[in-house]
Amino acid sequence: MVGQSRKHQTLNMVKRLAPLVACAGVVVALAALVPDQIDPVNMTISTALDHSWSTRLALAALGVAALALWAGMRAQRAPVGGWPERLIVVWGVGMIASPVLPEMVWQVLACTTLPVATAQLVGRFTDDKRWRVVARPVEWLALAAGLGVAALTYVALPGDGVMIGLVERVLLGVEVATLALLAARLVHLTWAHSLPNLTGPAFRNMSLTRSK
Repeated sequence: MVGQSRKHQTLNMVKRLAPLVACAGVVVALAALVPDQIDPVNMTISTALDHSWSTRLALAALGVAALALWAGMRAQRAPVGGWPERLIVVWGVGMIASPVLPEMVWQVLACTTLPVATAQLVGRFTDDKRWRVVARPVEWLALAAGLGVAALTYVALPGDGVMIGLVERVLLGVEVATLALLAARLVHLTWAHSLPNLTGPAFRNMSLTRSK
């Protein structure tokens, strides 16, 4: 009984904190994703890692956000089982480990895993009433990510790397938007039931006291 109680408490803590950590990670990443004496058009993100601490911070924050999102969605029993959750975890670990991964390995992980996971989640979200509200936006983001991957493939091969940095950053922006959307929905599902407490007896009594 004690073991089950502790397991329940741990699950409840993960369920409540993971969405907030995911949102915080996205916010930190957005704040850090500012060009710092680098060429955002032609310099790849992998190259920028060697010249910009803000890029390293942003990718690490995104990795933490992705892993927190995965943990929170698992705790909420979201329809992410199987390949989608594996790909989200791989993407998150890849972001955190970006400074030590070979450039080609990181590019493949960063540019394919999350877009593929997003595409697989569209149908699952459509069939789940809790996540149906974000199914269409996720579909749009999956389409945008697919176009980004196609553009990056063209730029990296026959395009001789022209504006490859810009294409990478646009694709990363789509991935960040995906994380932000899923994290926001997870926060709503986790914390929305607590909001009515703000209009509970204590809040009403405080309002009456101020009005006297």
